[in-house]
Amino acid sequence: MAINNTTISRTELLEALYIKAFPAVARYVAKRGATPSEAKDVFHDALVIYMEHIQNGREVPNNEQAYIMGISKHLWCKRFDEVTKMYNGDISFIDTEADYTEAATPKLMHLLSTTGKKCMDLLSAFYYEKLDAERLAQRFGFSGGRSATVQKHKCLEKVKETVKQKSLQYEDFME
Repeated sequence: MAINNTTISRTELLEALYIKAFPAVARYVAKRGATPSEAKDVFHDALVIYMEHIQNGREVPNNEQAYIMGISKHLWCKRFDEVTKMYNGDISFIDTEADYTEAATPKLMHLLSTTGKKCMDLLSAFYYEKLDAERLAQRFGFSGGRSATVQKHKCLEKVKETVKQKSLQYEDFME
């Protein structure tokens, strides 16, 4: 898909790369503490670097998605290193999972309660108590781990449907 090998326009290339590569980059940096805005910044910087490499005649691999992911990983690690150096290695200023969990827990519990007591108990046991499928089966009287997994999936579908019906967004849980 490289611009120098085909008649594809620069705009078409950027749109295609955005569709193919951005979700993976966003997931990667989000797992490492990035905000959606930071994920976009890292991806856009990676796209700029990629396009510069093409324009400068530098040979780039055929798999643009993997190449952009590699650039993005490098950029995110570099950005994280710069931030920690700026604070002399003290990263206590970074929000912890507990900060988000405390804010989200009451709203999530309310959302879970709309699925019914059994689903709420099942999902709470899985996500908060970290029980595996076999232990869930024992606790809730399912025939086996597979049955517990199927029931958990059905409960999650109820939650997803409620979220869709109420048009809830991520930010609704973080206030």
